[in-house]
Amino acid sequence: MPDAAASQDHAPLGDDRDGRDRQLHDLGAFIRAQRQLANLSLRQMADLAHVSNPYLSQLERGLHEPSVRVLQAIGRALDLSAETLLSHAGVVEGPADTAVPGTEAAIRRDPSLSDDQKQALLSVYRSYVQGNAATGS
Repeated sequence: MPDAAASQDHAPLGDDRDGRDRQLHDLGAFIRAQRQLANLSLRQMADLAHVSNPYLSQLERGLHEPSVRVLQAIGRALDLSAETLLSHAGVVEGPADTAVPGTEAAIRRDPSLSDDQKQALLSVYRSYVQGNAATGS
């Protein structure tokens, strides 16, 4: 007779797949939200990340598992650390929001702000940063 405790140590394969599908969907939703916060169209984002529009669309819908290289390119395009995306993809352990330093990351993470409020704050912040860079301040 099989050991009951041993059979409980391993989740059924379907459960692992469901968890992975959920993780890919969550990663895609995170990428889409960050793209929208950056005020980028799907086409603009695909160009910045050097991936095709259909591929990026599949990633955002959780239909495809991106490589580390693609996650790094998306991170650069969104001004996010690769660690943040890798954490959302389940490749790096630990909370995703601790891997992203900076003002923009803090605005993106704030649960008390709506997406419209986050976008407004990011726009104001970026305009101040660009203005200071132009004047050398």
